[in-house]
Formats: sequence, structure tokens, C-alpha cells
Amino acid sequence: MIAVTGATGLLGNAIIRKLVDAGENFIAIKRKGSDTSLLTDIASKISWREADVTDTVALDEALQGVTCVIHSAGLVSFNSRDKKRLYDVNVMGTRNLINASLRRNIRRFVHVSSVAALSRPKDVIQIDEEQKWIESPLNTTYAESKYLSELEVMRGHEEGLNTVIVNPSVILGPGDWNRSSAKFFRYIWNGNSLYTDGSMNYVDANDVASIIIALINTPFNGERFIVNAGSIPYKLLFEKIAENFNKHPPSIKAEKKVLSFFAGVERLRSFITGSEPLVTKETAQLANTTIVYSNEKVKNKLNFIFQSIDDTLKQCCEYYILQGNGKK
Repeated sequence: MIAVTGATGLLGNAIIRKLVDAGENFIAIKRKGSDTSLLTDIASKISWREADVTDTVALDEALQGVTCVIHSAGLVSFNSRDKKRLYDVNVMGTRNLINASLRRNIRRFVHVSSVAALSRPKDVIQIDEEQKWIESPLNTTYAESKYLSELEVMRGHEEGLNTVIVNPSVILGPGDWNRSSAKFFRYIWNGNSLYTDGSMNYVDANDVASIIIALINTPFNGERFIVNAGSIPYKLLFEKIAENFNKHPPSIKAEKKVLSFFAGVERLRSFITGSEPLVTKETAQLANTTIVYSNEKVKNKLNFIFQSIDDTLKQCCEYYILQGNGKK
């Protein structure tokens, strides 16, 4: 039986649907009070167990009868005030799950990390699975938390756990557009006018889910796989989203100084209102970078073909329009 953490999130939603379609025996793990609305239409096909990744006792109980764990739970934040939460959820949460899996003699552990865990060294244009963590001013607190969580998985592997690590780039898919990558769609819908020089590595949530499930029954052990469909300039990305929404695309190029100033304004607004900032110091820093993550390994080892960016954006935009998110 397969257990999925982070089942209520953007990626978890895609994983659960793939498991249902495949007729797999699985349970979904969620925190008490989690929003399960993304899975409402298939609610009758899901067996839930409640456990927070920071609760060692609840985790151990949730893994009863489980033979494989897909760990997709995690916190994505570039907000400086979330530093402790990033460590608690991403690092300690993974440590707790690894320990529970060792105690339960889990036969397979698939860990969803991020390309951020590979670090962003200066003067490096293309990165593959062999890239080692290097301290760099381009590394975010989130990136460090994902790197440290990978060390926990590697430690579990050394102690006998059969593991594989998946490193997705920015995952695009239907979800809560106030969170994670879905904010790009909200940004365009609201008619914002700024774009930057940088590029974004992207991948469809369904592609990530398909690769994760494919890896469950492969002999790969102690390896990592970058899951990245390609790279696209932010300007072109915004233009494509705007076209799908029938909106005007951003037309003003934001220089680094402008972004830094905007990040400062957003930090103040966030402090006053308690809401999440649209831009932070870390995201402003990344917005003008161009790094490409190689997908050759996963394409060759799994004979995988990624969806096009046009198909992904079309599906995402149709979802947000149908859900009426434009009214929020």
C-alpha cells in the first residue's frame, strides 16, 4: 500500500488522481483541518489518515500497513519570517518520516525535493544531477531547507531504506492561486505590468506525478532525478498566460533596483496586513537569473516525454477561469 504526504497540495492532487486512475491501493495523509477541495470530485475514492509531519507519533500510526511512501508534503516560501517553519516542516518533517519509514520497514521511499536543493552556483548555466551543494548568495532559505531534507533521505538510504529523490523545477498545475507557482496566474489576471529579464524552469504537475509513480517500481536506489520540462523567459511566460486569459501582458521591464524597492514595499505591506508579500528579497534576486536544469537523465532512463508549455498553460488557465478565481 502506498502512502502520500502532501496529498491536498498542487502536486499531491495530481499524484492522488494518477493513483486512482491506476487502481492502486493507497492512503492519503493530511493535517487536521486541511483543505481537501481540490479532490472533492474523487473524495469517495480516497482513504484519509491524519498526521502532521512534525508529529512523530501520528506519523508512525499513519504508516501502519504501508509499503511505499511518496513524500510530497513541504512548505514553499521565500518570506524571511518563515525561516523556522521551513526548517520544521521540510527538514524535521522529512527526518520524522524517514525514521518512521525505517521503523515500519517501508520498502520504497520517493522523496519530492526541488531543483533548488542543487544550489545555484555563480557562473553556472546548466545543472544536472551531479551538481553538489555549494554556498552561494543565490541560494534561498527554502533551497537550503530542501537540501537539508535531502541529507535526511540520504541518511535513511545509508541505514537501509530504499530511496529515490525527485527534483522538480517550478510545478505548474491547478491549485490555490494564492500559493506557490499558482501566483503567476493571479499576477497576470490582476493586470500587473512588470516583467523581468530572467527565465523560469517549469514542469507540469501531471508529468511530475507520472514520473513519481513510474519510479516506484524501478530498480533505481539512492539516486535523484531532475524533473524539468524546459525553460522559458518570464516575459514570454506572462505573454502566454495573458493570451489564455484574454488580458494585456506585462509591458514594463523591471530593473533590479525597481524589484528591490518593490520587495521592500511588499515587506512593509505584509507586516502591516499579515498577508503574504507578492515579492520578497529572495524572489527579486532570482527573478533576473537564468539557469537551465538538464532533464536528460529522466528522459533517457524512463523514456519520458514532457508536455509542452502551451498545453500546460492552456489547461491551467482553463481551470482558473472555470473556478471563478478571477473574482478573488
